[in-house]
Amino acid sequence: MPSDHDTILALIAETGGAGLAEQVRFIIEVDRLKGIVRQSPVIGADRNETDAEHTWHIAMMAVVLSGFASETVDVMRAVRMLLVHDLVEIDAGDTFLYSSPEVHAAQEIAERAAADRIFGLLPGGQGAELRALWDEFEAHETPDAHFARTMDRLQPFLLNVFSDGIGWRKHGVRASQVRTRMRVVADGSAELHTLVERLIDLSVARGYLADG
Repeated sequence: MPSDHDTILALIAETGGAGLAEQVRFIIEVDRLKGIVRQSPVIGADRNETDAEHTWHIAMMAVVLSGFASETVDVMRAVRMLLVHDLVEIDAGDTFLYSSPEVHAAQEIAERAAADRIFGLLPGGQGAELRALWDEFEAHETPDAHFARTMDRLQPFLLNVFSDGIGWRKHGVRASQVRTRMRVVADGSAELHTLVERLIDLSVARGYLADG
């Protein structure tokens, strides 16, 4: 962070206390999420979305689609999980969903280091609370995490379907790869997973996805 920002943060600390300065430092840091470009297209635009746009979209999806959750879910808790889940990409960057297992393993290590740094910017209790939500999302074991992960996986899928498969076609993604990666949707919503399977069939028929 530039030195002039430190001067501003010192004024904030003088006015509202050290905790407020730490919170504002975190808020300014996570603004960088707006600059992390993903692989998914923006529908109707000649560009890909950013992590910040993705985060807003999946949070909105969680609110709108909560009625399709297979288990009882605390929707606002799932939304909070979704708001923090990609903050680590400020340091680690975005990884293409269909990358090799080795790439994903390296990404996981980078993201955990990023979580240590980014959530560590907040006052202790608040940082620990948000880090716990991030860890829960990554562990993918609770009903809230299942539903949050379903939204995270469903959103780029829908963007590709409604953009004529532009991202899939660019990278030569095959239907079998998409089916494998989208199985996680069933953990949060059996109904939405059924929809995914039908949309994959439609995408193959329309040439958005290569068969096989």
